[in-house]
This record gives sequence, structure tokens and C-alpha cells, in this order.
Amino acid sequence: MKEKVVLAYSGGLDTSVLVRILKEPPYNYEVICCHADVGEARDTQAIVRRAQKAGAIACEVVDAKEEFAKDYCFRALKANALYEGVYPLSAALSRPLITHYMVEAAKKHKATAVAHGSTGKGNDQVRFDLGARGLAPELKIIVPQRERNLSRDVAMEYAAKYDIEVPTTQKSPYSIDENLWGRSIEGGILENPMQEPPEDAYAWTKSFKEAPEEPGYISIGFEEGIPVSLDGQRMSPAKLIEACNAFAGLHGVGRIDLMENRVVGIKSRENYECPAAVLLIRAHQDLERFTLLSQSLRLKAFVDQKYAEMVYEGFWFSPYREAMDAFNDACNKVVCGEVRMRLFKSSCQVVGRNSPYGLYNHALSTYDKADSFSHRASEGFIELTGLPLELFSRIHRK
Repeated sequence: MKEKVVLAYSGGLDTSVLVRILKEPPYNYEVICCHADVGEARDTQAIVRRAQKAGAIACEVVDAKEEFAKDYCFRALKANALYEGVYPLSAALSRPLITHYMVEAAKKHKATAVAHGSTGKGNDQVRFDLGARGLAPELKIIVPQRERNLSRDVAMEYAAKYDIEVPTTQKSPYSIDENLWGRSIEGGILENPMQEPPEDAYAWTKSFKEAPEEPGYISIGFEEGIPVSLDGQRMSPAKLIEACNAFAGLHGVGRIDLMENRVVGIKSRENYECPAAVLLIRAHQDLERFTLLSQSLRLKAFVDQKYAEMVYEGFWFSPYREAMDAFNDACNKVVCGEVRMRLFKSSCQVVGRNSPYGLYNHALSTYDKADSFSHRASEGFIELTGLPLELFSRIHRK
């Protein structure tokens, strides 16, 4: 009796070809496909049909959009997670959730291995492999593309030879990955770091030339660091992200061009569209500044950076992430209120905020007659703060 393998299946060319490859020597597996929908907006019935036609004995499809938004995107939002201060981790956040369902399918079908279609030079191989090791170290991990490095043309020839159904869309010069939190674009002319990305690379965001001639305003409501409403209307996590993507994208917000340091040690020119992520992270950061002590903000800035690196490097299923989540949950207890944003011609700016836990005090901050700050207290503060500097100067300087 053949052993079984669960393949993380997108329904595209590469993974459809892998179904057949995994059935043949030297692998000789029965293949179960697993597709977790994290917002690609694809036809799930077509995915199942394509997997079965390619030779899979079963295809598990999970609608994971709300789970992805709530338990992955919004956890990262609490951490203001931006890899290298720029990238909101859209692809990186989806991989552990896909791996989770791949492992669940392996348990259900009593598979002995899992497989994915990552290449040997990308980040996703690390994320899938580490996710599987963290969840089910007893499973074997198979990565045929890492062993064979099939080009797109070779994969197309293989699909034609074995009558494997693949998407019939027009060939794009770019490699695209999409989910609720963002869209990544790489390859083609974008591999020239001096080449400005052409407009045909973008699908979610308007150029500043095509964006509306009037600014757009939106108010985002937060409860314990989580966005729950837009302009007073409560929404589920996935629906809220979708609405933010549409609104911010209309105004040209969310384009990212980054010379990125990959996990495997190479630099790669990466382009992203992350309208909702850019909008929500900026709003969340502002509300944190309004409600948290300065000492908390300084520590959190360091932890936020480490959180982004941890997700990017594939350590989602680790006690390291759980500890940082606990810290973020504690800090975000008071990150409640409303942030008003102004979007115009690719810019995104906070123009107002309100919170029952806001630490701004008008009487202490104002310079008008309502001022209640004790000005003379500053003399003693400055004297004590500067005392070590004064002593050093008297001894060491002439």
C-alpha cells in the first residue's frame, strides 16, 4: 500500500504539476491536495476539479479568510509588524496558517509526509518547513522544486505531456502572490533595481495620477488594539480588511518597493501592494502613541522589530512568538478609540484621534491661560538630570 503525502495546493501551474510528480518515482505517493483560502479570490470548485484531474485522490479546501484576518493579520497589527521597517509580511503571515491546515489534512488522511512547491532560494521554503517541524516533527517534508528547480517553460511542457489542467490566463511576466493582507509582485523587468515598476505590475492601487482629485477621510475604531469599525460601522476582520484595501487602494496608498534581505542570505528587489496593512498599521501606531507610556513605547518598538523578523524567518509556531503576543496583548489593553485618516494622492496621514485612555492632558500641554503645568518644577528636574554631566565636565574639561 502506497504512503500518502499532503501537498499545499494553490491550483496554479507549479502545484498542479507537482501532483503528478509526487505520484511517480522516486516519490510514489498517493497525493492529497490542501488549499487554504486566505483571500486569493479563486474558484474553489475549479481548484478541486483541477487537483483531481492532475491525479490527487482528495482535495481539502478550507475557507480561512476570517481566521487569517483575526489570528494572523491582527496579531501582527498589534506588533506593528513591518519587516525592515517597510514590509507588512503579507505572504509571510499566510504560510503558517496554510501549514497548519496541511498538517491537519495529514492527520485526517494518515499521511506520512507533507509537500509544498517552494523554490530553493526563496523564503517560503523556510516558513513551510519550520511550520511543519513546529507542528508535526514526525512528518517527512518533501520539496520537489528544491530538488529539481523546474522552470516555468519546462513545467508547461510537463503539463501538456500529461494533460494536466492549468489556469488558462494570459502569461504574466511577474510572479504574483495574493492574500487579504497584501499582494507581492516580483520577476520580469522588476529584477532591474533601477527600473521603476510599470503600471501593469499593480492591480490593487491607483497611481497618484489616477487617484481622486479630492482627499478621502476614514475613521477606524479600535478595541484593545484590534480594528473593529470603519466610520462607525462594525465589520468582521476579513470584511474590514477588504474595505480598507478598496478605500486605500483607490487613493493610491500601499505601494512598496523594497530591496529585501531574504532569509537565505541574498538581496531581492520586492514590490508589494498592501493598502489595508499600511493604513491600519499607521492608525494603530498613532493610537498606541496616544495611550501608552513612553517607556512602553520604547520597549515595544524593539519588540515589534523582533516580531517582524520572527514572522519573516518562519518561527510562528514557537514559544518565542507566543511570549511576544502576550506582551502585545498586555500593551494593547488600553489601545482603544478612534483614529481619523486623510488619504490623498498616495499619501496616508493621521489627522485626529480620540480614546478614553488617551494620556494627552490639555491643561498640562497648553500654553494659554488654562495652563496647569508646574513650570518651576522643571528647574529641579534639569538640575538632577544634568548633575552627572556637570560633574564630568568640571573634572575632564578645561
